[in-house]
Amino acid sequence: MLISVIVVAISMALFWMAAFTLWWQMHAWRTPETLASTRFDRPDGATGLSFSLLLPARHEQAVLEHTVERLLESSHANFEIIVIVGHDDPETAACAERAAARDPVRVRVVTDHHEKKNKPKALNTALPYCRGDIVGVFDAEDQVHPELLTHVDHAFTSTGADVVQGGVQLINFHSSWYSLRNCLEYFFYFRSRLHLHAQKGFIPLGGNTVFVRTTVLREADGWDPNCLAEDCDLGVRLSSVGKKVVVAYDSDMVTREETPGTLMSLLKQRTRWNQGFLQVYRKKDWKQLPGRGQRMLARYTLMTPFLQAFSGVIIPLNVGIALFLDVPAAIAIVTFLPLITAMVTFVFEVVGLHDFGVQYGLRVRFVHYVKLIVGGPFYQMLLAGAAVRAVWREYRGRNEWELTSHVGAHLTDRTESREDARR
Repeated sequence: MLISVIVVAISMALFWMAAFTLWWQMHAWRTPETLASTRFDRPDGATGLSFSLLLPARHEQAVLEHTVERLLESSHANFEIIVIVGHDDPETAACAERAAARDPVRVRVVTDHHEKKNKPKALNTALPYCRGDIVGVFDAEDQVHPELLTHVDHAFTSTGADVVQGGVQLINFHSSWYSLRNCLEYFFYFRSRLHLHAQKGFIPLGGNTVFVRTTVLREADGWDPNCLAEDCDLGVRLSSVGKKVVVAYDSDMVTREETPGTLMSLLKQRTRWNQGFLQVYRKKDWKQLPGRGQRMLARYTLMTPFLQAFSGVIIPLNVGIALFLDVPAAIAIVTFLPLITAMVTFVFEVVGLHDFGVQYGLRVRFVHYVKLIVGGPFYQMLLAGAAVRAVWREYRGRNEWELTSHVGAHLTDRTESREDARR
């Protein structure tokens, strides 16, 4: 009897967790009006703000100069680029100095002398040097649209926002089976989920293409130098004091990036993010949120690593109990309730992959849909493994920064997709 009660309770919990995740994914597609509201409004031609664009780069010599070149193509009239390099990274520093020499008016190089390096420390190093009204953050491998700053300028002035979160999209979906799922995950996250968070007044900001008023950022003392998810932490702290966050996703304006090059790199990246969420949860800034619903959403969001780790351990056990133990038929049926949401999610992902291909002019073949479906359980196992690893690292007090390397796989994607279409 006790086992049956536990099995039912666990199955119902897994069912509602999966249903809640699906609700987040589908938010932007609830109505045509909701979908239209997620995009940038068309600028009216006025550009009254100035931008300081921060570009932290560590061992990024393969992609840094291309990113700076793309940022310099911006149509906005008033911006500066600050590249932050480590004192112990001469190759990246040399790339940064070459980029600055080509346009010394717009590009400056700042050196981070911290003994232990990480992204928030690099960003804090550059913050005192920012001269713009708005601080924007990009990663060293980013492919940025020339019109983005103009659209962000209009978003700030037309809404009175303190923060504008733009879209980020992984592009190289054809690189591997997990790259496809990683790209689609970003598509749902920035296209839909972050809009829901902004609407509810609690948002863990995305890692880059984030723009914050400089005065607001300095009042918040910049980024937490010890947090492994400094973007999430900043979003939580600003949400907790009532700052207005606007999220805009437009397939023409997204910042394009690449997926991690190996499964181990992806595992380490997700471990870092998960552990960062746990750190933010433990800091308890989210408890300052005024609404009970906001605090419940914050608690659930920041505890996601625990929930993923729990799911990864308990789902196989739950299925095993249903198949091999002598439990009533009704109980066995309940254990498969989470499969209902899983199947609905698979259908929604297939539709989402088609929409992703249409929006980005990428040819999605039948084999990609097969990889999407077959790879689903394995991808969830990887995410669960990263969550377990994050919980273990947090328990052990290990918080060193595991860097994700980049090779520029997304930079050739447009060329490859055009050649593929001609075939």
